[in-house]
Amino acid sequence: MIPLTRVADDTVVALPEAVDPMALSLNENPFSPLPAVRSALISAIDSANRYPEFLPEGLRRLIASRIGVAEEQVVLGQGATGVAMQLLHAMTEPGDRIAMATPTFDGYPIFARMARLQPIMVPLDEYGHHDLETLAEAAQEAKVVVLCRPHNPTGTVESALAVERFLASVPSETIVLLDEAYIEFVAPAFRLDGLSLIERYPNLLVLRTFSKAYGLAGLRIGYGFGSADLIGRLWRMQLPFGMDSTSLVAVAASYDAERQLQRRIRVISAERRYLRMRLRAMGAYAVEGHANFVYLPPAGKPWQEVFDPAGLRVRHYGDGGVRITVGDRWSTRAVLTAVATSR
Repeated sequence: MIPLTRVADDTVVALPEAVDPMALSLNENPFSPLPAVRSALISAIDSANRYPEFLPEGLRRLIASRIGVAEEQVVLGQGATGVAMQLLHAMTEPGDRIAMATPTFDGYPIFARMARLQPIMVPLDEYGHHDLETLAEAAQEAKVVVLCRPHNPTGTVESALAVERFLASVPSETIVLLDEAYIEFVAPAFRLDGLSLIERYPNLLVLRTFSKAYGLAGLRIGYGFGSADLIGRLWRMQLPFGMDSTSLVAVAASYDAERQLQRRIRVISAERRYLRMRLRAMGAYAVEGHANFVYLPPAGKPWQEVFDPAGLRVRHYGDGGVRITVGDRWSTRAVLTAVATSR
């Protein structure tokens, strides 16, 4: 059932599926915005009658200062997907090729069709990791190559050394889109030095979002950073008045609430480990992931027959694998019950 609510005049409207703990397919944060962020957003409503900045210079400066780059090295978009589309519009022509893993984030094949690009699909290995050698070979013929780290849908991360070798083997004229949508869930020991990488690889765009760990998916705030030359070409595609007026307020409040954010990340990560441990104890192999979801490879019995009868909306893949968003303990129990019942 779609949750409903009433507004002041008794009009009934549908709430987003994120309100429903059984909706575990989009990797949404199970928590509402942090209290300080919520308060800031409520206050910002009073300015909703005014246009935002013509170009989001203030938000650009804030993010650049936070991550430690010059502001001309940051580009913004309607979520990470908006930045990805700016890249394709600015750097490709219809008929160009784009290389990516399969399976991957659902958006990339869609973006390829929208930009009229020819996708080169490189299967993951049996453990859910990129085949970086084959992906690098595909990049020789592509204008853009996508590397998700952590990968979506498996949650795996390639080693820093493997990524370095991959970047070194990609032609300088091929743009590498390093998608770090889930980077906040990655332990420091597994993170890449993005600032060092963009200095040495001017064809690299690092993509991030406020939709996942920050829990602001509905506000659609994403950004990318890279060399000043690459970002300059993308900034020319920045849509006037294209970022919501609440974006700057929400990001500033989120940065100020870093301790609260880290506590939430620890809670979600602990729940992911618990869910994976319990699934493995039940004989269901779960990939060692580093994001806010758990991936189950294809099994003997179709996962759809396990989760659909339980009313759990998880993300199924053509090869039979399934991705399950980490929610609260209630949704974790629902997932475990569904698996136990199917045995």
